[in-house]
Amino acid sequence: MGRYVIRRLLQMIPVFIGSTFLIFFMVYALGDPVAALFGDRAPDPATAAQIRNALHLNDPLWKQYLLYMKNIFSGNFGTAFNGESVTSLMGSAFPVTIRLTIVAILFEIVIGITLGVITGMRRGKPVDTGALLLTLIVISVPTFVTGYVLQYVVGVQLGWTSPSVSPEAPFNELILPGLVLALVSLAYVTRLTRTSIAENTRADYLRTAVAKGLPRRRIIVRHLLRNSLIPVVTFIGTDIGFLMGGAIVTERIFNIHGVGYQLYQGILRNNAPTVVGFVTILVLVFLLANLLVDLLYAVLDPRIRYA
Repeated sequence: MGRYVIRRLLQMIPVFIGSTFLIFFMVYALGDPVAALFGDRAPDPATAAQIRNALHLNDPLWKQYLLYMKNIFSGNFGTAFNGESVTSLMGSAFPVTIRLTIVAILFEIVIGITLGVITGMRRGKPVDTGALLLTLIVISVPTFVTGYVLQYVVGVQLGWTSPSVSPEAPFNELILPGLVLALVSLAYVTRLTRTSIAENTRADYLRTAVAKGLPRRRIIVRHLLRNSLIPVVTFIGTDIGFLMGGAIVTERIFNIHGVGYQLYQGILRNNAPTVVGFVTILVLVFLLANLLVDLLYAVLDPRIRYA
């Protein structure tokens, strides 16, 4: 196991370098940060030249990237165009989005897997048909439609929660936004679990467990569920990064100042340091989530062993 972890960590290095360079290239080479800083106004040539020199924009792109990576490893992600450090923006945005992602993942695990197991064990019955129809509707409706509808019904009409989230964003205020963020992924988790459960109910190892007279609860939890959760764990693991980076719509609806909000503001204002810095951290989140998923395989399926 130790060798496998070290090998995977080494494999992450070229992936991280390639991903961050691609992001850096798209943001800095395909746009003009100085022009974006001045907006519609034409910058003074002397001032523009001074800014370009301070930001090392006159250097070759590969040299700019090396300087950026050197600053990252020293904890310096640069300064946003409003004068605030990107690290400070991350310190206020990432804790909020992490809490939102935790709520969304809990909805996926608890509701999605539970519905998947119930429908997989009752394949072809009315509860299975109803769940498939419901998940299809959830997948088909855009997130911004679902978000505004639930915000109006639950927050405005019923008054069960506040329509918007306070700046502190405690967990109790993130339940509704977390549900909105998780709905599409929850539907996929339900369908994946249902399909995997339905396939494994006909497997030979399950018939053997039943023939041995093992308790039904032990058969489902220790045998059927553990072997059926591998594709679900893979999806949830990769979904962590998607939820954190794709929360732009949800955070806009509920006025949450998290990662999605900062990315939206950075893209809207062509704020290159903010966009590159936040996306760099999201790349790390993706890589670590994939590593965690691979390690969980051996826990869920004893047949999987890492040399």
